[in-house]
Order: sequence, then C-alpha cells, then structure tokens
Amino acid sequence: QVQLVESGGGSVQTGGSLRLSCAASGYTYGNNYMGWFRPAPGKEREGVASIDTGGGSTLYTDSAKGRFTISQDNAKNTVYLQMISLKPEDTAMYYCAAGPSHLAVLSGIGVRSWGQGTQVTVSS
Repeated sequence: QVQLVESGGGSVQTGGSLRLSCAASGYTYGNNYMGWFRPAPGKEREGVASIDTGGGSTLYTDSAKGRFTISQDNAKNTVYLQMISLKPEDTAMYYCAAGPSHLAVLSGIGVRSWGQGTQVTVSS
C-alpha cells in the first residue's frame, strides 16, 4: 500500500500563492494516478486536480482551472500542487490521494490511499 504525506499548507492573504507537496512511498503499483481534493460545501469532497505519474497527463476540475497546476518529480516520488491567486473560498484541508485512474482520484471513489491533509487558509 502506498503511503502519502502532504506538506506545504499555510496561511496567506487573498491573491497569495502556496505550493503543496505530496510524497509517496511504499508499493505504488496500480496507484499511478495521484491528485488533490478538498471538502466542499454540500459535498463530501471536491476533486481539484490529478496527474498520471506514469504518462504525465493531468486533469483539473473547474474550480482549479487557470489557478492551480499539478506537477510531479518522479525522482522524489512527489506530486505538487501550485496554487496562485488564492481566494478565501479556497480555504480548506487539502488531501492527497492515489488511485488507478483520474476519475478515481478526482471523485474519491476507488481511491486506495489517502494522506492526512495539509491546511490552507486564505484570509481576505
């Protein structure tokens, strides 16, 4: 089973930036897709972005397009989420997830590993 450890959260003002990191270790076979999600009003969770760590393809939900960029460093087994132009509504605990597909990661259904989360707080 793959273990995921997030870092990089913090407190910023509106318009600020943060880069979240998710370091993966353990048995990653079959969990090539990694991504980020956060709780959302009226939903259990909201997928933000995902990446195929094998092929490099990325997928973003509407809330992330244009402001968030997911990337990876295979040498470090780490996935990043660069967030710019942050808004107060981006305030949340951000969780890293790993699974067998973009859909699994972004929907949360079929996710095989979760991280503990890293808090992002954006003040106005």
